[in-house]
Amino acid sequence: MVSTAPLKTSKSEAIFTAAQDLMPGGVSSPVRAFKSVGGQPIVFDHVKGAYIWDVDGNQYIDYVGTWGPAICGHAHPEVLQALAAALEKGTSFGAPCQLENVLAEMVIDAVPSIEMVRFVNSGTEACMSVLRLMRAFTGRDKIIKFEGCYHGHADMFLVQAGSGVATLGLPDSPGVPKATTATTLTAPYNDLAAVKALLEENPGEIAGVILEPVVGNSGFITPDPGFLEGLRELTQQHDALLVFDEVMTGFRIAYGGAQAKFGITPDLTTLGKIIGGGLPVGAYGGRKDIMSMIAPAGPVYQAGTLSGNPLAMTAGIKTLEILKRPGTYEQLESTTKTLSDGLLAVARETGHAACGGSISAMFGLFFTEGPVHNFEDAKQSDLNKFSRFHRGMLEQGVYLAPSQYEAGFTSLAHTAADIEQTLAAARTVMATL
Repeated sequence: MVSTAPLKTSKSEAIFTAAQDLMPGGVSSPVRAFKSVGGQPIVFDHVKGAYIWDVDGNQYIDYVGTWGPAICGHAHPEVLQALAAALEKGTSFGAPCQLENVLAEMVIDAVPSIEMVRFVNSGTEACMSVLRLMRAFTGRDKIIKFEGCYHGHADMFLVQAGSGVATLGLPDSPGVPKATTATTLTAPYNDLAAVKALLEENPGEIAGVILEPVVGNSGFITPDPGFLEGLRELTQQHDALLVFDEVMTGFRIAYGGAQAKFGITPDLTTLGKIIGGGLPVGAYGGRKDIMSMIAPAGPVYQAGTLSGNPLAMTAGIKTLEILKRPGTYEQLESTTKTLSDGLLAVARETGHAACGGSISAMFGLFFTEGPVHNFEDAKQSDLNKFSRFHRGMLEQGVYLAPSQYEAGFTSLAHTAADIEQTLAAARTVMATL
């Protein structure tokens, strides 16, 4: 049982205060700074299963899961055991190792669109690389992305980027040349007509369409019926590529990702988070004829010293082995649905406008009547109320993403008791909002 005693945060506050003189904003990634929810962030000390302990000794039920990778639970004993054995052989080779073959085969077997895969070190790298590949394969420069979808912080994707950019209320980003983003066109998510218009207005110029098939960087937003099917048809009609950014959804909403869940096969896919089992990793893959353009097989250059490193491969292999066991996704679906349905019920009981939902191990809650179909809808949420809800839940021993514009994550380690305690905490907090 997680304690709900008053938070003591003096050590976290001292560490974060010192950090602000050492790192921009005191953090290595912006959303961690709690700018959109107020107050100072808690500083983690250690994690295990579904729980976090901070440097002051407070314990929390965690629904961030290191932003997605911890689907089996933090510090899973089987993953740690595999990593301990791998450490004995060395931490990095900068050369081929058999572990790359093993994980590559697992990814290819699982993800419908992937016939060949290239490992990198982050989701940003994967998306940046896949964009270069899209352009090279088609001989076209322009791409279409969706407002509020985040594909990493590469220059060409920082247009209507959602996530941390929206959380901090920043413009797309100073330092990004206008020429770099001039070929990036945007449309509202779930708006097929807008995509069709862009394709028709730019005949023979669109390399492809990239999207989060289930959005997690504007909050949790699902595709409307027919949306993904429509994108597949439109891209085929215009000889453009369809790219699913499954860095977040890959192996989380189904073993084969969103494309397996919805039965829509894109041309290319980006992956990350879960396939590294908690270590830095990314990947992109797709049709063999497209992937064969990547160096050294083809002329499209992309490289990385730590790509395919033995530790990330080992953690990814063991994580996917665990996820493939019978009943895994049924458990995740049940746990997450109980939590999501419960949060919406509590909101209604306590008189708050709210909407949201879940798929497998991913969920979201917006403080707005909804429904939320896109980023503009998400921006109607009551951000002040979410900030107070976030702080209240933290004080009740529940750690949620510190932004209205982020999805939540569950894991195999979350128990029925954890969900019950979370809903009890939500009832207490929402009654005070």
